[in-house]
Parts: sequence; structure tokens; C-alpha cells
Amino acid sequence: MKEIFHKVSSLSEALSILKRLVEELGFLPLGQETIKTVDSIGRITTRPVFARYSSPFFHSSAMDGYAVRFKDTLSASEGNPLLLKINSDALYVDTGDPLPIGFDAVVMVEDVNIEGEYIEIYSPVKPYQNVRTVGEDIVATELIIPERHIIRGIDASAMVASGVLDVDVRKQPICTIIPTGTEIVEPETVRHKPPTPPQIIEYNSIFISSMIEDTGGITQRGEIIKDDKDLLASAILDATLDSHVVIVIAGSGKGSEDFTADVIRQNGRLMIHGVSIKPGKPFISGIINNKLVIGIPGYPVSAFVCMRYLVLPVLRWMLGIDSLDKKVVRANISRQLSSKLGVDEFVRVKIGAVGEKTIASPVGRGAGLMMSVVRADGILTIPQDSEGLWAGSEVDIELIRDIDDIKNTIVCIGSHDNALDLLANHIKSRFPKYSLSSSHVGSMGGIMAIKRGEAHIAGCHLLDETTGVYNIPYLKKYLNDKKVIHINFLKRTQGLIVQKGNPKDIKGFQDLLREDVTFINRQSGSGTRLLLDKHLKDLGIEASKIKGYDKEEFTHMAVASAVLTGIADTGLAVLSSARALGLDFIPVAQEDYDLIIDMQYIDTEPLKILMSIISEDIEFRKQVEMLGGYDTKDMGRVVYKTD
Repeated sequence: MKEIFHKVSSLSEALSILKRLVEELGFLPLGQETIKTVDSIGRITTRPVFARYSSPFFHSSAMDGYAVRFKDTLSASEGNPLLLKINSDALYVDTGDPLPIGFDAVVMVEDVNIEGEYIEIYSPVKPYQNVRTVGEDIVATELIIPERHIIRGIDASAMVASGVLDVDVRKQPICTIIPTGTEIVEPETVRHKPPTPPQIIEYNSIFISSMIEDTGGITQRGEIIKDDKDLLASAILDATLDSHVVIVIAGSGKGSEDFTADVIRQNGRLMIHGVSIKPGKPFISGIINNKLVIGIPGYPVSAFVCMRYLVLPVLRWMLGIDSLDKKVVRANISRQLSSKLGVDEFVRVKIGAVGEKTIASPVGRGAGLMMSVVRADGILTIPQDSEGLWAGSEVDIELIRDIDDIKNTIVCIGSHDNALDLLANHIKSRFPKYSLSSSHVGSMGGIMAIKRGEAHIAGCHLLDETTGVYNIPYLKKYLNDKKVIHINFLKRTQGLIVQKGNPKDIKGFQDLLREDVTFINRQSGSGTRLLLDKHLKDLGIEASKIKGYDKEEFTHMAVASAVLTGIADTGLAVLSSARALGLDFIPVAQEDYDLIIDMQYIDTEPLKILMSIISEDIEFRKQVEMLGGYDTKDMGRVVYKTD
């Protein structure tokens, strides 16, 4: 194969190239080896396994009792008990004992009455009653497991039981992982103190190793390599000596410190230099010393996607396994998603069953958002020929969690609050069978999700400018044809978050007009956005004159993080988010943050559990109040019901 230069491949093209490389290297599949059966769990057979011996390989008693000759018992009955002489016509046997020669049945000890040297029985027995006959479980020469079978514990036991003590299995692909980056540090270095900029803890190799080993490979992790081309080349060349695959973490892009592509090109052949997937575009691959060398991005979600959709298929080919049997469910998307043409995008989603519908809610799309994978139940693929999906679109979701977990999920769509995370943890802690999935699309988005039957509950804090009443006017306007119950969850303090010490001396909304102040906003349709716009209107401030008004985030914590990191000087959010990140806070208003519940689910077990926690659990209320800025005295109170 000729070297391919700077052509970004489609996902299908990249997989095709990788498969040809694996075949060229003679790894399609790898060879076989013989190992002890007791050590074979998780390995893949290279040929069918047949029983050497029968199991059991002698007639044995299945019960504690007396071995007898069935013909001797034919006359026994309740009215005419039969006496059989012990050690002559009846021999005592324990469970598992060989059946004595000449005997062909066992009477359970519970069914006999001992009379001196005799046993008394009250019914005849059938031939081989209570006897495990030769080959009852396994017959010699019987197929135990087929070729290309992943050996389970029970399979290994069956093989050993039938005398198969060694088994031929596929060799495991050995993968060396090389983390790179001058800023990357070993986890142990931060045990007693936090990392200091620009240090980043090396964590990608943990989940990458797990993915490889779950597939059937072997991992070995090299030392962290600083951003030095010669050091990287030396590490890769050394790794090719005892590995089938070398995986370099980070350094796969085209930046000034991204050397992996050059190292492959100068020491072998570079065959893939970018794949049109999102996240994960900076994927590269080639051959050095007749070994496959792969470069994956350093962003964790990009690395996860590259591993799942490009690297794991390579390992399965080496192991002779067919493509992954993906578990897929049909679901409706909770909010609109736009996507770039020409790119396969992999969106992480939370999933829950709402009535007859399965709802998928995106949990974050950034390549660095590792928690979007931690929280995800599945992955939605937006194909390269699509510009996105409308809210409510029916799509296929590839599951990465068990379907039973999804069926027992309470779907909450709407406004974000940190107390929802506490509620989710409290539910899982006390009732492990159930979970709460929260998708943050704003209060109005939550109300519309309830209207469309796509959520069990919605977090809501919409202030009506005319009446000064929270939520109820919006329920009357948008949910007048829907039976819902409006529950007070908590009262919370909203305000302007500023950096510690308030270095720009921000005092209120008027300061948002200053040239040196950058604002971070919440998304349109959120209660916080409506609260902001009301204050701006009351003060006669034009939104267009606020620098950063059009820059939006979907959660209070995202706003707080933007202020902490200097992206913005201030933003409107709840007090708890400021306290969580050690920021200062300028109170603006106390508001009602409530839960809107679809009445058709109020009597279901998950919703009963949720209601019991918010209505009766004192410990939960204490945890919420400790976040700061919350009043829980009315938590659980019914505020309003639609007719």
C-alpha cells in the first residue's frame, strides 16, 4: 500500500485502510496458542472443543439413600410395605457415590423406614431412579463450545469436567500505550497537592486500557513522553519490538508539538492522517517495523470515540471476532441538534422511557467533556450527510449501558439546578434500581417536553413579568390540555457571579454596560435568561450593548466555570454554583425553582420514591441547604394542579 498524504478519510475509508493494514501485517487474525483450560476465561477458541470423557463417567447416586434393584421393589405399596435386607438387597450410598454393580436405582433416605437389618419401602422405583447415568451431562465426543467462542467460566468448567485440560485459543493482541505531552503528569504526583497550570493528570490510559482488555487484548503502558520528536520516535520504535499495536495518546494533530505523524512517516508509512468524525478527527495510523502504530487525540471524548469506532474493530479483526453486536434502541431526541455536513458526529445521550416513548437527551458535545461519557447511556450517530435533527426526531441509539437501567430512569428535562444532582444521587443511594436523568434545556424547554410527553418531570423557574408569579401563568398557557401537578422544590438565590475579590468592582446590572466587563449568558428559554431580561427591561438597558450577551451556556455551573477561568467577568447564576467554585456573589433575587410532573406518572414507583424524598427526607433537605442560597421549607408542597 502506498503512503497516503494529508487526505482526511471518511470513517468507512479509514476502517477499510486499517483492515488492509492488519491483513498485510499477517494479523488477520493473529495465530493461536495452547493454554491451560483453567486460565482460558475470556479467551477465544481457534477450533471447536469436543469432550474427551463423559460426565459423569460412571453411574452415580443422585441422592443420599439406598441402592436397590428396581425389580425387587415392584410389589411395594402403602398397604403392603416391602422389606429389603441392608447390605444385601439394599446398599447405603451418599450423593455422588458410584452405583454398586448389579444395582440400578436409588431410594431416597427420606422414603425408607429402617427396621433393624431391613429397610421398609412403600412404593416401587423405576429403573435408574435417583441415579445420574453415564453421560447424563456430557457425552464423550460431544461438542462443548465451537470455534471463535469467547470462553466463559461455565465453559471452562464444562471442558475440565469432560477431561479437556488444555485448549487452543487465539493469541491476544499486545497493545503498548504511550501518553505524551510536556504538561502531562503521573497521577501519583497530585496525591498530596493539586496540579499547577499547565499540568494535566494522565488519565486517558486508564479507560483506553480497560477498553482494550474488555475486547480481549493485553495492555502495557509506557512512560509519559515529553513533547520531543526524538524521544517519541525512540519510544515508538522500542514499543514495536514487543507489541502488535502501539497507541500514542495526543500529538496526533497538526500543531507545533504534534510529532506522531512525522515519526510514523520518517520511520515507516503514514496511511491515515485525519478522519471525518466528530469528535476524533485527529486520528492517524501507519506502519513501523511491521507493527501498527496509531495516534489518537488527547481530548478524552475524542480518544474514547477513536478507540470505540476505529481501534477496537482492529483488535476484533486480530482476534477473529465478528463486528461488535451493538445493542440499539429507537428513541426520540429531546432537543434540536445541528451538525456539520461531511462529518459523522457521535453525540452522547441520556435515555429514559416516558410512557410508550424512549427519550434521548444530549449530555454535552465537547471533545474534552469526559463526564458526558460517564453520564451517557448511549451514543447517537449523526451521519455525515445530515445537518442535524429536529427535536422529537426518532433515531437509533447505540447503548453503552444496560437497557434495564434505562427503563428505571426518571426523565427530567428543563432548567438546571445543582440540587437535581443531589436528588439523583439520593435516589440511587437509597433505591439502587432507579436513577434520575436530567437534561438541561431551560425552563421553557422543560414545559414543552412535558407537553410532548417526553419527560416525567421538568425543572422550571419562569417568572411572569405581568403578575410576578412563577411558573403558573406558563402552565395555564402551554399545558392547559395536559394534567400536571406543580410541586415546590426549593427557593433559591440568583445573582451575579464574579471572580474572588471582585477585581472589577461589579455592583449590579448597570456595570454590564462597561467596556471592560464581559458577560456570560444563559440560553434563550431558560428561567435565568427571562429573569435577566426582566431586570434589563426595568432598568432600560439594551441587551445588544452588553458584551457577551450572545454567548450562552446551558447550566449554572458552566456560567460559574466561565467566570472562574476568565472567559467572562460575570454571569447570572445561583449562589450554590458560586460557592462550589469559590467565587464571589452579588444577590439579585430569590426565585421559586419548582418541579412540573406529568400526572399520568405520579403513582408510578419511581415518582413515588422521588416524592417521598423531596417531601419527607430531612437529610436530603440538609444536603441541599449546605450548597448555599437555598430555602427548602416548602419543599414538596403542591402549588398548582391543572384540571
